[in-house]
Parts: sequence; C-alpha cells; structure tokens
Amino acid sequence: MIRIAYDMETSDPDDVMTMCILATHPRVDLVAVTVTPGSFEQVGIIKHVLRLLFRDDVPVGSFRPESKPGAVSGFHDKWLGRTEPEEPDGLGHEILASTLKKYEGVVVLTGAPLKNLGVLLDLHPDIVVPRWVAQGGFAGDSVVPEEHRLAKFAGRETCPTFNFNGDPKSAFAMLSSTQVLRRVLVSKNVCHGVTYGPLIHSEMFSRKLTRGWELVRSGMDVYLRGRPEGKMFHDPMAAAVAIDESVCSFREVEVYREKGEWGSRLSSGTRTSISVSVDINSAFSVLLETN
Repeated sequence: MIRIAYDMETSDPDDVMTMCILATHPRVDLVAVTVTPGSFEQVGIIKHVLRLLFRDDVPVGSFRPESKPGAVSGFHDKWLGRTEPEEPDGLGHEILASTLKKYEGVVVLTGAPLKNLGVLLDLHPDIVVPRWVAQGGFAGDSVVPEEHRLAKFAGRETCPTFNFNGDPKSAFAMLSSTQVLRRVLVSKNVCHGVTYGPLIHSEMFSRKLTRGWELVRSGMDVYLRGRPEGKMFHDPMAAAVAIDESVCSFREVEVYREKGEWGSRLSSGTRTSISVSVDINSAFSVLLETN
C-alpha cells in the first residue's frame, strides 16, 4: 500500500474528486488530508465526503480554521448538497507532522498553495518528507521534447501556476529543503493535456468502479451538464503519479520564478523531477484500479 497525505483546496472541483479517488483506491492508504486556507466550511465538505466513503478515520487538518468563508466552489453544493461547517482535527502542520512520524514512506501529495507545507518545514525541522508529488510548476520548450509540447504553450519557457503562486515562499522552501528527499512535479503543461470529457464519462457507466469513483461520476454528471467540453483533470493526474510514476516521463530540473511566472532548467543531479509527457490511458488505468 502507498500511504498518501493529501494537501488540497476547494476552489476547483477536482481536488475533492481526487480525494474521492485516493480514499477508496485499492493501492492507497489515505492517511491524512489537509486543506488551505482551511475554513470550517471547507473542513465540513471534506469530512462529509470522507463519511460518504466510510473513511471518517482520516484526520483532517486546516491551515487557518478561522478563515473567512468563500474558498469553496459553488459546484460542491450542486454536487453534494448543502454541508455543515465542521471543526478540523488539528492544524495542518500538526496533522502532517504526526502522520509523517507515525508512518514510514508517506507520499505528500499537494494540489493547493503550499501554506501547510511551509509551516511544516518551519516548525518541524526534524520532519522528513520522503517523496513530495506536487501538481504545479511549468516545463517550457527547452525542457519538453518537441513531440510532447502542447500548442497552447508553444514558445514559452515560463507560465503562472496557481498552486505555487499561492505561496511562493513555501514553494521555494519545499523545492530547496534538505528535509524533502525527492520532489516530483506534475507540471501545468502536462495537466492541460488531460481532460475528462463526455467520452470518458460514458465509459464510466460500463465499468466496475470504486465507491470513490462512483461519487466522482455523479459529480461529473453535474459538471458536464453545465460544461459539456469537459474538465481538465489536474490533481487526479498528480494522484496517478503519486501511485505510479511510470504514467509520465520526467526530466531533472532546477525550478525558477521570473515576474510571477514559473519555469525550469535542465539540471542533472537535482532532487527535482518535472513531467514532460503523460500516457493518458495509463494514467486513467491507474486511477481506475479496483483491485
């Protein structure tokens, strides 16, 4: 089993969907969830979903529980119905620290601004993150082979990425700290090539699904009624990599930031790998495993 601690947000529907997939995946033991900014409203949605999936044993941590409401996409109410605000089980950094101490080999998967992780490194200098898989970063033309470049990013070396720009200081801390033994970035240029659309959705009705995927399917029913073009599956692709890195190809890089945009330079011997291509069929096969 792969033990995963998942750091998420709720402004985009695919974070909660990723949690659904992880919570019931046969190869994953979801050992903790942390959320940014961490309002009671956000915690309520997360705990409600975990209960639906019979995973209310998973501790939920918050970066700042007293955060104002408003960090939740309205889609969640359409999908899940109204949920009540709830208290977290602790602060995000505390939940992460105790989880990393309790279990060996925990993969920290991030799909949000890295506020919880920044505090973890700052307040827990004895904690080691064995492997960090992040949805974030960007690989430009000098890193991505021509045959794998997306047309929308042609000619670019840098690009804004939401999760890293949400807290650049913490992002750089995670990218440079000796407490993080391995860094794997599932880049924007790869994620933007993966869409869950009507064709994939139709196939879901003839497949055996985990309880988590059944909940995702119900959510995508709602989503596709309003946006039939489909949903980019950013965080689920990062989850697929956390489970099986072979779904992507990677290059070793040094990550940098210029004028609010992120880029990467080829650099051998680093502890940071960034995705340059993805085998979409393999990624979905990994995510859809049932036994």
